Amino acid sequence: MYSFDLDTYGKCAMVNITKQVREAVQKSGVAEGSVIVCCPHTTAGITINENSDPDVVTDVLDGLEQIVPKLPYRHDEGNSDAHIKCSLVGISVVLPVEDGEPVLGRWQGIYFCEFDGPRNRRFTVAVNGVR
Repeated sequence: MYSFDLDTYGKCAMVNITKQVREAVQKSGVAEGSVIVCCPHTTAGITINENSDPDVVTDVLDGLEQIVPKLPYRHDEGNSDAHIKCSLVGISVVLPVEDGEPVLGRWQGIYFCEFDGPRNRRFTVAVNGVR
């Protein structure tokens, strides 16, 4: 298992972590199997989306804000919108590993989604399979 620290920027952000995940898979020596990317936070998530056009990231964040606006929720910390966004996006993704690489489509990237930043965050990558 590999752990990575990440400093996020802004209240909401999507940080491309595909490079770190690829490096973890390569270091593991696993040729065929699976990789799990997970974040241990209740106000951040992990997702896969387009990594070619940065407008997609902006549109995703804007869409989530429209679905879950910042409102006066009951939770004292004032970040219930971040908790809800985390529940919608999820905290992990699982990908197959083939020929020592995570299997992604041409335009796909793996993103750490910050919903209550900026903060210092952590995510883990677990690689399972055969060498």
